[in-house]
Amino acid sequence: MIYQSTDQLKRELSGVLEFKDGRVEKVLDAAKLRQEAIDDLMHTAVFAADEVRAQALGTIRQSARLLGIRPASIQGLYDAMGRDEVSGFTVPALNLRILAYDTAQAVLRAVKRLNVGPVIFEIARSEIGYCEMRPEEYAANLEAAAIKEGYEGPLFIQGDHFQVSASRYAKDCDAEMGALRKLTAEALEHDFLNIDVDTSTLVDLNQPTVKEQQRPNFDVAAEMIRFIRSQERDGVQVSVGVEIGEVGGKNSTPEELRIFMEGLNEELGGIPGPSKISVQTGSSHGGVVLPDGSIAKVAIAFDTLAEMSLVARSEYDMAGAVQHGASTLPDELFHRFREVETAEIHLATNFQNLIYDSPLFPESLRQEIHAYLKEKHSGEWKEGQTEAQFIYSSRKRAIGPFKRQVWELPADVRAALRQQLEERFAFLFQQLGIPNTRDVLRYVG
Repeated sequence: MIYQSTDQLKRELSGVLEFKDGRVEKVLDAAKLRQEAIDDLMHTAVFAADEVRAQALGTIRQSARLLGIRPASIQGLYDAMGRDEVSGFTVPALNLRILAYDTAQAVLRAVKRLNVGPVIFEIARSEIGYCEMRPEEYAANLEAAAIKEGYEGPLFIQGDHFQVSASRYAKDCDAEMGALRKLTAEALEHDFLNIDVDTSTLVDLNQPTVKEQQRPNFDVAAEMIRFIRSQERDGVQVSVGVEIGEVGGKNSTPEELRIFMEGLNEELGGIPGPSKISVQTGSSHGGVVLPDGSIAKVAIAFDTLAEMSLVARSEYDMAGAVQHGASTLPDELFHRFREVETAEIHLATNFQNLIYDSPLFPESLRQEIHAYLKEKHSGEWKEGQTEAQFIYSSRKRAIGPFKRQVWELPADVRAALRQQLEERFAFLFQQLGIPNTRDVLRYVG
């Protein structure tokens, strides 16, 4: 159901929630809220008209707080990892693009089943665009899923790759930085207490020294960190990530890490810096697509990753290095990340693939999406690409335009997809060493 008015919303939820001046004052029947009401609220929060949508979004957020679901910064845990008080696992950061509400339910079922502690939910600047999902809506998906699954405790929501566009920056740096600050402020307002600043796009490898290559990176990263610190509230320190090597580019080196951090700390002048640092170790976002649409196997430089994590922890008190572009790697590699003490791993594309490629996904809708991509995004069809390569690399562009059709798949199909996703998340959590880590959440309050 999509509520058609705020009055209908409040009327339908009488006996479930108690409202005062439009806000939820009390959850009267948590079981009934979880059964169906939260589904209707989330459906309304995505697809209703503006006023009703805003009421649904606020209702979800307020209900979540009353049920013990709270947005949190992972800073305290990462500080403990930097002090070597906690180790033995890698924190997954999950980008939920398609069927975000259902996918978040699958994550939280695996979390509860395995007594998992730290899991980050994130969305990138680019994904906000092509998924047509602003930060407030993304956070509501997670909070509603937490209500649905009876989850209580911290919810780590992260802005992933809040990235400077090198081309737009070169054309008008003030406009690009203004847009990035605006997005960051919007995210912070809507419970994103973890922000990954990505200014690695500005690294200039044509410069003669590593410091000059990294200078625009650490200069602009410092500018963004100062801005984030100025926006903090309620005494909560936002966990900030930085990046020294653009994913898909050349592998990072310890020298680059040290020079970047020295330059960044000098620019910050005592302002708290990052809790982690993203490096390039041979991966690429989405994987390398072969002509038949399958994914090529890639070699991850685990020795480099181990060395970078050690430098980050021992010399700069950070949690360690972060691995991007990893979800499409072979299953037999995932346990290696915790073995080399990777702090965090970002996983995205394979969850999208699981849904799009599932036999459960209606073939008629799949073909409609392919036709849309060939009509609307043919300009992205690179010379030499097969049709399978083009479809694979561009189908993320269909997530926003087809959001409602995918959202309204039959209930049994969505339930089966949730089960498949839950098993995938459970496997990944086991490989990353996070089952039975619930106790480490004491570091985040």
